[in-house]
Amino acid sequence: MAWCKDVEGTRLLIAPDSSATGSSGGRLLSLCHPKSGQKTCYLLVDGVLQELNWLKQSYKSWFLGNYVCEDGSIYAATPIDPVFIMLPIFEEARLKKGEDPGKFRQLDEIIFIDGYPGYQYILPLAENCMQVVCEVKEIGSSKFFRLDDLKVIAWLYCKVCVLKQTLSVLDQNYAAQDEKDTLANAVSILGEYVKDEPWLKLLCKHLNLDLLKETGKAPCIEVFPSSLESNVGSSNLLQERRKSDRKTNRTGKETKMAKPETESRNIKEMFSRASRRGSRMPP
Repeated sequence: MAWCKDVEGTRLLIAPDSSATGSSGGRLLSLCHPKSGQKTCYLLVDGVLQELNWLKQSYKSWFLGNYVCEDGSIYAATPIDPVFIMLPIFEEARLKKGEDPGKFRQLDEIIFIDGYPGYQYILPLAENCMQVVCEVKEIGSSKFFRLDDLKVIAWLYCKVCVLKQTLSVLDQNYAAQDEKDTLANAVSILGEYVKDEPWLKLLCKHLNLDLLKETGKAPCIEVFPSSLESNVGSSNLLQERRKSDRKTNRTGKETKMAKPETESRNIKEMFSRASRRGSRMPP
């Protein structure tokens, strides 16, 4: 836990302690939010990318040394899979047209984003994590990447499965509701980090899921500007929205868990390959 001073005042941030590992410290990066495309602040510390969540309750202040922070808000850094951040960039970089799968390109070409120098700091992460959703060709000592639709859907499906299980464990209301409702909630949460076109719609298609019908509303996310003062979105807002979703979907009594729906053969095969290659799970 640490605090920092700037022209806008002092802010409290809970994040991993880089001094414990002997590293030089974390670095704040301005990157594009994977859903909205807005400039958003992230934290890179010890080679792990973290998103910043803003929480605030009424009538609170912080005593920081000899300083009183009247604004009782707090920022918490939590790990985020870099694939989410890089997915829109790799999608655009392959220049896909119609049935043409697009072009293979080197990482330094793909991740060079004008006006966003922060992407160069996560370049070392890309070579390892993006192989799970890309076709990779090696020519000599060079590697060329191209996003693969089936691999992306398999990776998203893997995320949904882990998230669905986690929701049932963390909240008994999810354990009591119908499995398809829990699946819809998991996809809706995942939809806060991926664009509707093409990934969320493709995922819903493979899951045979009408997200608007199941949750009663289209997926959305509250995104704030890039400054540390107002960041990725208030966790309180997201928590209240998810509580409202659970109240809407709750039946008032326990229901038996439905059998998992049958997925397409291609998705199962790609999910199996992604698991063997060590695809990352949601934090």
